[in-house]
Amino acid sequence: MPKIYQHSGPHLFLLFWKASHAVMRYDHERIVEQGFTSLSDFAVLEVLLHKGALPVSTIGEKVLLTSGSITTAVQRMERKGFVRRERSEGDARVVLVHLTDAGRELIVDAFAAHSANLDALFSEFSGKERAQFADLMRKLGRRSQALIR
Repeated sequence: MPKIYQHSGPHLFLLFWKASHAVMRYDHERIVEQGFTSLSDFAVLEVLLHKGALPVSTIGEKVLLTSGSITTAVQRMERKGFVRRERSEGDARVVLVHLTDAGRELIVDAFAAHSANLDALFSEFSGKERAQFADLMRKLGRRSQALIR
């Protein structure tokens, strides 16, 4: 079996993969502590908090869920009373998802805790390292996109 050399593409990918899974596990555990049973429920409410009312399909694109998964998540949040759906006044073909007062109250508190948890996680980095990390992640994302087109 070929050896993976330090700083080779396979080695860097392995480091990235392990770190991303550990970060996601940490984040998921913290979100569950806020009373959410799934990351998708949190993500739906969070995007509505920061972007305002949106069509279901737009929410799905923003939180990386398929059409079926986002519909299920929105229906679940609607049954819990955290969102409501209304036809757009500008285009009756478009159904917008809005936060309810209960949904806003839940996600405002949960997002504050989420933000603090992520700040604690990334406190491992200095300010300069955070900027470098952000630049490197953007650069890697752009390169990946360019190679798959």
